[in-house]
Amino acid sequence: MTDRPAGPPHPRGGLFYEDFVVGTVVSHRLTRTVTQMDNMLFSNMTLNPQPLHIDAHFCATETEWGRPLMNSLFTLGLMIGISVNDLTVGTTIANLGMTEVRFPAPLFEGDTLRATTEIAGKRVSRSRPDAGIVDFIHRAYRQDDVLVAECRRQAFMRRQPGPAGEG
Repeated sequence: MTDRPAGPPHPRGGLFYEDFVVGTVVSHRLTRTVTQMDNMLFSNMTLNPQPLHIDAHFCATETEWGRPLMNSLFTLGLMIGISVNDLTVGTTIANLGMTEVRFPAPLFEGDTLRATTEIAGKRVSRSRPDAGIVDFIHRAYRQDDVLVAECRRQAFMRRQPGPAGEG
């Protein structure tokens, strides 16, 4: 994202707080085709009996979609998960929250998801000089480039150890 500040990169490859540049948009390398098994397992593991996700007959006969929708919380998790390898593996201390979550178009079994992340803001932590808070806007698109999910996420990120950061 930027020239890395003085100091070693994180051994797992994640970016430190100093590496994030507000306004940058990252197109993530990983994509994923979502499946009926994903939908069934996630819905059942989270005890969500919503027939919109797990009952093909119900969807065919009683919904405007005619087929199962992917569970929106699975979609949210997948969208954020796709970003981890490129941005935060090993350097996130914690997620602080997600806001402005929306699902403007449906995602169906068999669709392929791709994601982008915009760096929307950042600030050094007031309570921890070894950390900063980064605002990410994650967006997920189907294979036809239709936006299917979006959220703003705040993450508590490690600062570069040594002279480049406070850590």
